[in-house]
Amino acid sequence: MTGRPVTESPVTAMDRDAELAARLRLVVTRLSRRLRQQAEAGVTASQLSALSTIDRCGPLTLGDLAAAEQVQPPSLTRVVSHLEEEGLVERQACQQDRRVARVRVTTEGRDLLQRSRTRKNAYLARRLRTLDVADRAVMADVVGVLEHMLEGGE
Repeated sequence: MTGRPVTESPVTAMDRDAELAARLRLVVTRLSRRLRQQAEAGVTASQLSALSTIDRCGPLTLGDLAAAEQVQPPSLTRVVSHLEEEGLVERQACQQDRRVARVRVTTEGRDLLQRSRTRKNAYLARRLRTLDVADRAVMADVVGVLEHMLEGGE
């Protein structure tokens, strides 16, 4: 033995990264599905996503909302129409240009978002409580790493 450190071949490192990526994709997909199951009844994931974006970004035109949600405007129009029928959003005509309308979240919409977030957070908190202290510390580190990984965007 020469005392030199053993280095991993690039192919092996790439294989391990690919395997980790596949495992990460699967676990994130499964977690996302479980969180969707905690959502309020009668509201789809698309509707909840649009409602959250409107709440976070303030009153938006349908075009701005479609861009933020990365969907085609006709699809978003159907989503917003349903939210409006349910009293979760309302359209406001722009003061400067009456042809332009912005969509804003109603009190009922904010209440629904809060209930949904509370249920999802409670679900995750229950699952986290099943872990020992060391695993919860690892989860805290993982969340930080994921946040850092997503900061750069695409």
